[in-house]
Amino acid sequence: MSLADKDLAALSAEASGAVRTATTLDALEAVRIAYLGKSGKLTEQLKQLGSLPPEERKTAGAALNQVKQVIAEAIAAAKESLENIALSAALEQDRVDITLPARSEKPGSIHPISQVIEECTELFGAMGFTVAEGPEIEDDWHNFTALNIPESHPARQMHDTFYFPADAEGNSKLLRTHTSPVQIRTMQAGKPPFRFIAPGRTYRCDSDITHSPMFHQIEGLYIDKNIHMGHLKGCLTQFVQTFFGVSEVPVRFRPSFFPFTEPSAEMDIGCIREGGELKIGAGKDWLEILGCGMVHPAVLRNVGLDPEEWQGFAFGMGVERLAMLKYGIPDLRTFFDSDVRWLNHYGFAPLDIPTLVRGLAR
Repeated sequence: MSLADKDLAALSAEASGAVRTATTLDALEAVRIAYLGKSGKLTEQLKQLGSLPPEERKTAGAALNQVKQVIAEAIAAAKESLENIALSAALEQDRVDITLPARSEKPGSIHPISQVIEECTELFGAMGFTVAEGPEIEDDWHNFTALNIPESHPARQMHDTFYFPADAEGNSKLLRTHTSPVQIRTMQAGKPPFRFIAPGRTYRCDSDITHSPMFHQIEGLYIDKNIHMGHLKGCLTQFVQTFFGVSEVPVRFRPSFFPFTEPSAEMDIGCIREGGELKIGAGKDWLEILGCGMVHPAVLRNVGLDPEEWQGFAFGMGVERLAMLKYGIPDLRTFFDSDVRWLNHYGFAPLDIPTLVRGLAR
């Protein structure tokens, strides 16, 4: 072996030893630069080939390229090995210990008010009712006048209704006292027949164990030709039987008075009160559940309908009252306390909401 061959063999052995002693990727990269970089030892040898005679250049070039290939392959093999070692270490460090208990993540709950609105929407939807909505800030005409509520009615008094300051013309907006204005707006915007419910928030100056200044209502309206009281009774009887899950719920309709219906009635359902508990169904007691009646002819005329051609019925019920009766909630005020403990107890799991089809699942 010539001196040049000995030098190349030594260079190859030196580079191989450096590769073997490199224990990190950074150290291995330093070895590559030292031998194969722009100023590396082997690169410098390749740069000197141009000064050799043609015959020697060919032989020396082949030998240098062979050494370069050996070093490059050694570096590539070492890099793959170090990368595998680093990956194994990272996997070991990030390994999930499946023997540990899972983290406790308490899900949110559906509020009973939202739940009852959903149930009623589903139930009346099965009867062909749609859902209508309207503004919570109303004017006097939609909230009172169009509904045949005279100026002398107590609901128009300042101490019974939340009024906004009067404008320059002396007119005041107010927070709606019921969702009945939705009925007026919907009838004005469309053409009969109408069959819809209007759920939403309502406001009155009242606050005690059975009343809240803000509460929720669901009102319904059915306007068509040849509608009579029998349709009203059948619709609401089916509602209470399905909503409370009792196939035979005694019902009665007591004469009452509402300015926007004539005749008007309060609907009662049969119940039993024993041991401080209320059970809905056959019994000697009665429980008021909602108000209803046939739409007053004046209301129909106020929205441009001829009461000789179109008739219909309307009803209204409190959502909180329905929720209290169905789910055994004793105090109305707790609906608005924002107490998470109360919601955890009375709320419903978002992915397991009981409906009229599935029933209560908890």
